[in-house]
Amino acid sequence: MGTPKPIRTEAGYDAALARIWELWDTPEGSTDREELDALMDLVEQYEEKHYPMGAPSPADAIEFRMDQEGLTPEDLAPDVGTPAEIADVLSGKCALTTAMAQAFHDRLGIPYAVLRPQEPAKAGSTAGRLTEESPRSRRGEG
Repeated sequence: MGTPKPIRTEAGYDAALARIWELWDTPEGSTDREELDALMDLVEQYEEKHYPMGAPSPADAIEFRMDQEGLTPEDLAPDVGTPAEIADVLSGKCALTTAMAQAFHDRLGIPYAVLRPQEPAKAGSTAGRLTEESPRSRRGEG
C-alpha cells in the first residue's frame, strides 16, 4: 500500500487517478480500500480547487430535468405557464418569475438555490432575473 500524499500538480493528479482505477474493486475494510478512499478524497479536493464546476443556470437545470423526465413545455404548461412563456425563460428572452420558480421546484424538484436570480444575459435585459410578476397574473388569472 502506498501512502497517499497531497496532490499538487497535474502529474500527481493523473497518477492518483491511475492508482484509483487500480484499486477500484478492492474489498471494504482492506488496507487497499483505505488507500482508495484517501486518494478519492485527495482527488476531490484537487478538482474542487482546479476545476470548479459551479451551479448550473436556472434554464440549464430546468432543461436537464425536463430531459430526464421526457417533458416538453406543453407538459409543464398547466403548472408553470404557457409553453411560449416557458420557452422564453429557457431561451433567456424573459425573466424567471417567482411563481414559475415555485412551480418548477414543485413539479421538477429543482432546488430553490438553483432557481436563484441570475445576472441578465445582456445590459438592460431581464433575462435570467427572478421577478415577482406571475405569468398567470399577466394573463389576469392570478
